[in-house]
Amino acid sequence: MSTPLSRPSYAAVLRVPHARRTFSAALVGRLSYGTVSLALMLSVTRSTGSYAVAGLVMALFGATSVFLSPYRASLVDRHGPRRALLPMALLYAALLCVLAAACRPGTPEAVLAVTAGLAGACTPPLGPTMRAVWAELLPDRLLLQRAYSVDGVAEELLFVSGPLLVGGIVAVASPVVGVVLSAALVAAGTLAFVTSPATAALRPAGRGKSDGPAPGRGGPGQGRALLQPVVVAAGVGVSVSAVDLLVVAFAGERGLGDGTVAWVLAALSVGSAVGGLVNGAVAWSSPTRARLPFFAAGVGLCLAAAGLAPGLGTLVLAVMCAGLFVAPALTTAYLIADESVAPGFRVRAGAWCNTAVNAGMSAGAAVVGLLVERLPLPVCFAVSGAVAAAAALVPGYRRGSARPAAGAKGAAQSSSVSSELPESSASSES
Repeated sequence: MSTPLSRPSYAAVLRVPHARRTFSAALVGRLSYGTVSLALMLSVTRSTGSYAVAGLVMALFGATSVFLSPYRASLVDRHGPRRALLPMALLYAALLCVLAAACRPGTPEAVLAVTAGLAGACTPPLGPTMRAVWAELLPDRLLLQRAYSVDGVAEELLFVSGPLLVGGIVAVASPVVGVVLSAALVAAGTLAFVTSPATAALRPAGRGKSDGPAPGRGGPGQGRALLQPVVVAAGVGVSVSAVDLLVVAFAGERGLGDGTVAWVLAALSVGSAVGGLVNGAVAWSSPTRARLPFFAAGVGLCLAAAGLAPGLGTLVLAVMCAGLFVAPALTTAYLIADESVAPGFRVRAGAWCNTAVNAGMSAGAAVVGLLVERLPLPVCFAVSGAVAAAAALVPGYRRGSARPAAGAKGAAQSSSVSSELPESSASSES
């Protein structure tokens, strides 16, 4: 399913047969994840009049979605996207419609909570599956790097545009319309995605038919190789999620308006998008496992510096600089996860990174809420940045290797190993 391409570029990625159709379908389905949280929260809040109930419903929805993600991904790996992904998406969409119908006065809180938990448990892993499709379409690692970069930037834009779409819906209709729209998006997008010829290239691994063991199931080589990208993804998730509340506290201390918060968070997103595109366009000479600690440390150091910002302009600049490293860190983590496992476990590997990011974001939001009330704001920024910086210290292992990969002990060593281990050789060994 791949085409030899002489000049790696973003345009070359999208010129691969069936790439545009498959990617567009996946983005339609993934837009549902950008709309559903706000729409569901508003629907539950309006129907029950209770923020506590809304918080419980959203917590159950998020918890089952995040922590069961590797299991759902394993179903895709084992049975293939068409047999696993489509039933998952249709059940998820149906449960969202049930939730929309249940969001009315008088519905027992337990019904809302249980239905939300079941819906979250069925969330189809469209992101990890799309990245596995990219890996199947593009054996060239430079092209795959660009594909993962544009995929990450597009996903970030979805999570920006999704709430805006719900805001427009709420202005003219009930928020339950947003929940139904989320159901329609995931059903239509998944159906178009699994019927694409490119998706058919992902062959199910079956039981015992892969050329390598699954992580955590008798495969210490794969599990060890996944440690670095998963830990870094979690650390970046913790640090990035802390920014939201820290910026709110910064604005509150200085008497700035709520609009200030939106501008700073927008700077983070812009920085991440620019960093992701630049990272994808660079033909790196160093291997992925050497670059990952550098990107994670960059996130941490810039966030720590943001805590020293004397004013809004400096804070915006520091947060934007931190964003420059966010998308590259996550993109590189996905690349390492892909090359760390056998082909039959690519969706699962990507799902572990997804789970790590989301779990880290949940943990970061909870912990920073406690810290802001007890520690000075610059210290809180430093602590949040230290999490990503500490993740950069995790050594990287290649599949089947008992020793850390060259250059994975820290960002400072990356230049010394770039000439010894080029990107292509690192990929061919995985």
